[in-house]
Amino acid sequence: MKTLLYKNTKIAYTDSGEGTAIVFLHGFLENQTMWNDYISFFSDKYRVITIDLLGHGESDCLGYVHEMEDNANVVHEVLKTVHVRKAMLVGHSMGGYVALAFAELFPKNIKKIVLLNSTSREDSAEKKTNRSRAIKAVKQNYIAFVSLAIANLFSENNRTLLAAEIEKVKEQALKTPLQGIIASLEGMKIRKDRMALLQANLFPVLLILGKKDPVLSYEESLSQVDDTTAELVSFEDGHMSHIENKEELKLVLTDFFGK
Repeated sequence: MKTLLYKNTKIAYTDSGEGTAIVFLHGFLENQTMWNDYISFFSDKYRVITIDLLGHGESDCLGYVHEMEDNANVVHEVLKTVHVRKAMLVGHSMGGYVALAFAELFPKNIKKIVLLNSTSREDSAEKKTNRSRAIKAVKQNYIAFVSLAIANLFSENNRTLLAAEIEKVKEQALKTPLQGIIASLEGMKIRKDRMALLQANLFPVLLILGKKDPVLSYEESLSQVDDTTAELVSFEDGHMSHIENKEELKLVLTDFFGK
């Protein structure tokens, strides 16, 4: 684990291996430890960088709202620090929103993007309302909110099958400070629609979806790749493909990175 200061805020990251750089970006309530298996798998062939986004893991909070652009600037600062000019970005859920914000701000620094259980679309009115409700809920009962939020990311059948894994994810999620949770919910709620980035076909994009994703509608997400050069891969499970479909995901990423 390494750290740097960005606007007087501590940012934690890891940097392993050599070769073309891959930056793995975690989702909401997660941190860079979610990528441990992927670091060991890919660092033999690639330079693998993971980052704790603002208010998550070992990274501090920057303010009361963490916009996706704020996190994108953090990613840019890390890449400058480790002297990486161009990278492939893999973003899980909120990490995908950050990857797209980064691509919009720093297009010359992008080689490829993987949107893992993520979307280029902005929140619907209903989703924005749900984010506001989530902010109230986490203020009222932090532990209950986090525990329920994590369990609800997995497909229904995997909530029993992967009970031990879910507990590990909860343990990490409960390390996320209240301010970090609220600031991220506020930031996701106001994020821009970035469908145009996919339609512009400026760089290779891989969209990976779960058919039984409880939080991201599979059917509604499919049309994002229409009239684009983006690739689509669908798994049979939920929102946590890096756990629910780990071995298949490694193969899919290996293929995409190698093209």
